[in-house]
Amino acid sequence: MGKSLHQLSEDLKEFMIAQSQINLGHSAPKVERYHNLTIIMDVVKDKIPCIVVRIGISEAKYEIASGERMDGSLGVEERYIQRWFMKNGIIDNLNECWVRRIKNRGKITDIEE
Repeated sequence: MGKSLHQLSEDLKEFMIAQSQINLGHSAPKVERYHNLTIIMDVVKDKIPCIVVRIGISEAKYEIASGERMDGSLGVEERYIQRWFMKNGIIDNLNECWVRRIKNRGKITDIEE
């Protein structure tokens, strides 16, 4: 089975911290900025497979199939999200989460594995 949505959000958080460290060089990134990063998936409200990435008060909606931003903005973090979508298996795992939620009629289950 694929990763749960929570596991994917943790993966994105780690990816964004690593990318910001690479881009900033030797200066330390503000990792606390990413502590409240969440990925939201609403199969009842959204008709096409998509996720909402929320960092603090900023949020953006992305289509799962293409990784394209549909709405909102995350500012400079936008580039990290695009790179994360290109990682091997991310789109497949997000699609599996979408299908699992459709099968459960939009309910979030305790065990998504």
